[in-house]
Amino acid sequence: MDIAEIVISARSRDDIPAVLKGLQYIYINTHIRTKVFALLETSLRSDARQDTGRPGMDLWKVFVLATVKLGLGCDYDRLQELANQHGTLRQMLGHSDWSDTSTYNLQTLKDNLRLFTPQILDRINQVVVGGGHELLKKSPEEGFSGRCDSFVVETDVHFPTDINLLLDAIRKSIEECAQWSEDNGLPGWRQSAYNIRQFKKQYRTVQKLKHSTSKDEEKREAKAQQIHEAHGVYLRQAEGYLERAKDTRRRLHEQCAIPWAAMEQLHAYIEHAERQIDQVRRRVLWGETIPHDEKVFSIFQPHTEWISKGKAGVPVELGLKVCILEDAMRFILHHEVMQKQTDEQIAVLMVTEGQARFPGLRMVSMDKGFHSPLNQTELKQHLDKVILPKKGRLSQADKQRETDPEFIRLRHQHSAVESAINALEAHGLDQCPDHGIGGFERYVSLAVLARNIQRLGVVVLEQEKEREKRKRGPYKKAA
Repeated sequence: MDIAEIVISARSRDDIPAVLKGLQYIYINTHIRTKVFALLETSLRSDARQDTGRPGMDLWKVFVLATVKLGLGCDYDRLQELANQHGTLRQMLGHSDWSDTSTYNLQTLKDNLRLFTPQILDRINQVVVGGGHELLKKSPEEGFSGRCDSFVVETDVHFPTDINLLLDAIRKSIEECAQWSEDNGLPGWRQSAYNIRQFKKQYRTVQKLKHSTSKDEEKREAKAQQIHEAHGVYLRQAEGYLERAKDTRRRLHEQCAIPWAAMEQLHAYIEHAERQIDQVRRRVLWGETIPHDEKVFSIFQPHTEWISKGKAGVPVELGLKVCILEDAMRFILHHEVMQKQTDEQIAVLMVTEGQARFPGLRMVSMDKGFHSPLNQTELKQHLDKVILPKKGRLSQADKQRETDPEFIRLRHQHSAVESAINALEAHGLDQCPDHGIGGFERYVSLAVLARNIQRLGVVVLEQEKEREKRKRGPYKKAA
């Protein structure tokens, strides 16, 4: 069936029809489709996938499935089920009716959907938002307002303590050494599973010990001594396994001619273990306070940050902050993944990047977290109206500025950005399952693109309903 002829229910309140309607609109509008396919060709070149020995997928199928995955916030297992069984989605993918028995393998989906880059997704997003503005009769030269805010996207990590991070580092070092030794015929790690169990047993002993709250000084000292001794045993075991891992690494290089670069993962785990041993010793045995900037909160996702935003019921979040800029038509114009950055450090960048993509951006509202005297000055050079409340006591000029009716109107509209944040979080952007900072940025970019395509589909469905309503005429009650 021609994609333009696919019938998508306008009455359904599920997410899938809106996403598919947005994709259909992109496909049937030639100027949008041409731009999108040109960008997909850049990111998903077929010659980059010829030597992998796995089934490939054409550009449209990869784009549709990636959009559906993040538009619904589903995992690969549900995506595979939808791609193989959902009738309308299969029509959108270019399959025929029941006679088409082709299916998608799970690994094929994973391999192809990870070929996107954040840069290409951002450029596709600009095309989609531009199409949305055209659909809403918004001229590129016509000014419009935006609203900017940040939220935390969590990484898929466990709650970190220095002792459980040391357990992770030693466990992975042992596993890596055991695998390398088995592959290259080196002795020494036959009991690797037993070694991990023994080390974890000592970790459990340390984990259960708590400082005494007794008023008896002798009992408190005895408990403190017990904690020191248990940590001492834990550290000695860790150092023993670490030395063996270093020796294995040296023998792999010298005796088996394994290049140092090939053992990059083992180097990383050994480095993590050395840092955690040092920090546990300093904190427990020497009584030091470890500076925050020296801490790592996951050895598997080292980009993870400890974020305390002061929200009720959410004392801490583990992940990265993401800042989004949404326009009044509810399209997300731009986003930034914030690594070791605060809101006030990124305020001007969000506006300048947003205007570089959409020159019609004239006014932007932000909350107090983005305020600084420098930001107030610089934003005035880029915007017709700066809706940025000042922290602390207001001067007479500040009071006059913040009581302006236009300022108040846009300030009241600013809270609508929370709707966009909630929509992103409800569709998979509450936690990122992909690994590495590259995977994190790709996942966020794809989520923003999928949200805009879904918004595009909602606009199309609303306009179709309105046309149908006008065609039907006013509703008349029976006599």
